[in-house]
Amino acid sequence: MSGHTEVASGHAELAARFGTPLYVYDLDEVAAARRELADALPEEFELYYALKANPHPDVVRELRTGGDRGCKAEISSTGELAVALAAGFTGADCLYTGPGKTSAELDEAIELGVRTFSTDSVTDVRRVGTVAVGHGVVVDCLLRVNSANASATTSIRMTGTPSQFGFDSETLADVLPELRRVPGVRIAGFHFFPLSNAKDEASLVAEFQHTVELAAGLARDLDLPLRVLDIGGGFAAPYGVPGSRGSYPKLRAELTDVLDLHFPEWRAGSPRLACESGRFLVGTSGTLLATVSNVKVSRGRKFVILDAGINTFGGMSGLGRLMPVSVRLDGREAERASLVGPLCTPGDVLGREIELPVLSPGDLVAIPNAGAYGPTASLLGFLGRPAPTEVVVRGDEVVSVSRLELRRSAAP
Repeated sequence: MSGHTEVASGHAELAARFGTPLYVYDLDEVAAARRELADALPEEFELYYALKANPHPDVVRELRTGGDRGCKAEISSTGELAVALAAGFTGADCLYTGPGKTSAELDEAIELGVRTFSTDSVTDVRRVGTVAVGHGVVVDCLLRVNSANASATTSIRMTGTPSQFGFDSETLADVLPELRRVPGVRIAGFHFFPLSNAKDEASLVAEFQHTVELAAGLARDLDLPLRVLDIGGGFAAPYGVPGSRGSYPKLRAELTDVLDLHFPEWRAGSPRLACESGRFLVGTSGTLLATVSNVKVSRGRKFVILDAGINTFGGMSGLGRLMPVSVRLDGREAERASLVGPLCTPGDVLGREIELPVLSPGDLVAIPNAGAYGPTASLLGFLGRPAPTEVVVRGDEVVSVSRLELRRSAAP
């Protein structure tokens, strides 16, 4: 997190025009991230954008465009499906994921044309099949695999431990005969997601190599021809701190080598290959602007109170933990203080006893790299405060201005 009074003039003008807290998303930066990631991967890969990172329709629409290298949509709710459709995707462009899919949401998804689902259990596959049969269609199911071991020991682990996500790899041989008999589904391949926000390129490459090797071994041992192999993500970007996206200059060559070894026909589409990304594609596109509401001292400790707290910048990209903040001083006089939000809870802390520039009420603070896991990953409903305004820009042009609203309505 970078808080300083030397806010870019364009941001200051937007804050004066639309007020704070204010998210600003730069579509040029979104497009640049998409190009970088597409260039880092073999051209045969399909790239899915995980809408949970930022479901703003303009951001999603930007990632859909781009000709042959535009993204498809990875969704995990009918709400995200609605956003994807509004952004121009079709149901056939979507991969529906999540361990707790209900019959009602599956009914809606299949009705709207979704035909590929990532599944996490026998019950999940059965439920997908039952709904598909009701619609008179056959849908593709990818089996999400929770590997018994992993390569990278750093980053946020998403596999190798007991989990609600995926089939434990060592149990697939026992359950696959039953899965093959489920009406309404075709077992089309595997879906892996072993880690998030890889520490470095070497960690990511090693994980992908392990994933490809494991997928090939499972397909051989289970006699399961793979039509689709989704190797997951893990592409890194900073969150609320200064910095740039991860760089992957060796990734294309390393993936090519391991795929040549284990899937000789991959260039001909056997299997179709996919990976996914959220934060890398949108994280660096966003800036959160907030205003210092008050500065106070309590028992010798200073508190800088912003009009944006965990209801605005919730830290969910850290999987529930409050993110440590790092504030750039820009040569200004420094002091130690706690940076907090406006909520009536002692948990509304963005940084405890951190080094800050000396700030006063009315100062504008810019939090960089806030394009992923922003409003929809925050406690928007807590205390009934209005959601932050979101402005989308392309260069100097304001594309849209909007704000999420929570409304109570009578249940059906």
